[in-house]
Amino acid sequence: MSKKLNQLVSSKDKLQKKIDQEEFILRQSKYFENSKVRKERTRLLIQKGALLDKYFETESLSVDDTENLLKIFSKYVNSNKPDKYKKDNPKS
Repeated sequence: MSKKLNQLVSSKDKLQKKIDQEEFILRQSKYFENSKVRKERTRLLIQKGALLDKYFETESLSVDDTENLLKIFSKYVNSNKPDKYKKDNPKS
C-alpha cells in the first residue's frame, strides 16, 4: 500500500511540476505579447512626434508650450478635417 501511495505522490509531484512549467510559459508568452504591443505604440508615438516637430517646428518648445500651441489650433483642425481622417469614419 505504501508503495502505491509513494507512486501516486511522485506522480502528483511530476504533474504539478509540469503545470508550473506550463503556467510559466503562459506568463512569459503574455509578457512578450504585451512588450510587443508597447514597443509598437512607442514607435508610433515617436513617429507622430517627429512629424509634429517637422511640420510645426516645435523642436525648441517645451512639452507645455507644444500642448498650448496644439490647443490653439485643435478646434480649427478638427472642424476642417476631411471625412476620411475623422475618428467616426471606419478605416478603409
